[in-house]
Amino acid sequence: MKKPSAQSLLDWYDRHRRTLPWRAEAGQHADPYSVWLSEIMLQQTTVKAVGPYYHRFLEKFPTVQALAAADRDEVLSAWAGLGYYSRARNLHACAQQVVALGGFPKGVAGLRALPGVGAYTAAAVAAIAFGVPVVPVDGNVERITARLFAVEEPLPAARKTLAALAEGLNTDKAARARPSDFAQALFDLGASLCSPRSPACGLCPWRESCAAQKAGIAATLPRKAPKVARPVRYGAHFLVMDAAEQILLRKRPETGLLAAMTELPGTDWRSERWSEAGALAQAPCTASWQACGVVRHVFTHFTLEVTVYAARVQHFSNHVAQTGFLAPAGRVAGLSLPSVMLKCIKLGLKAL
Repeated sequence: MKKPSAQSLLDWYDRHRRTLPWRAEAGQHADPYSVWLSEIMLQQTTVKAVGPYYHRFLEKFPTVQALAAADRDEVLSAWAGLGYYSRARNLHACAQQVVALGGFPKGVAGLRALPGVGAYTAAAVAAIAFGVPVVPVDGNVERITARLFAVEEPLPAARKTLAALAEGLNTDKAARARPSDFAQALFDLGASLCSPRSPACGLCPWRESCAAQKAGIAATLPRKAPKVARPVRYGAHFLVMDAAEQILLRKRPETGLLAAMTELPGTDWRSERWSEAGALAQAPCTASWQACGVVRHVFTHFTLEVTVYAARVQHFSNHVAQTGFLAPAGRVAGLSLPSVMLKCIKLGLKAL
């Protein structure tokens, strides 16, 4: 197979490039803050889902300096709903480090040293914002590369092979002259024509160089190892509201899953179901608790089933109030609540 032509891809990109909120117009330089923010948001999340969050986030934190100066809880609150909350904590820490450095590093190594910036994100920001001639390898680029070279080894084992092959895609003069556009052209090709299930090979600018297309196996690549079933964990959380319509909340630990996020008081999450008696023994106060139902939430490595209990009290004792903090029920949506807790609160309030 002949080497794919960077110029053909760039010509296609010039005609069909996507308009994205964080993408610079043709001929303009990309803003490093916008590129970095979008890349962090797009980890484990779709372009469609990110759009509204990106706009709201920029309104709240229009510059890296504004983000660095913000309170962490304010950042977590603005992030709530996007999931993978360690990204928000790292985003805040990274902004503070960038400000301390006097700006974003322009090379891959310097970017890679920032909190929450992995190999892909460093390459993406370096290529798009600073014109460094590197190929950022995301899922789109993996798929394109697997098809170009007919790599049949399944993911994730094939990742090193695909990354090495992808590095050679931008070695000709056309790609080196436009590294930012070339990286984004690869993303757009994978997001449109070289799609996961039904690739539009007849329209692809690289069809003549694609080994998988020639072999008739493009739609089957990249192959993936069979998924392992997610384990299920079980927990119970308690929504208790006083006569002033205040809800008792608490902060999660600074480390671990959903670190530093706000939650309803509750049990540990474990592999065995909690009996009602076992769960109520860990309720934050004595009350007439009623079971409201179960919230099911899928995390990356496990599925969580939370039994929600709700109760009303006239007022909170000082001891109970000091186990967390009180928040008006009408304002909980503005707190740094993960989506699983928002689901629990909604279910509990419906029962009261």
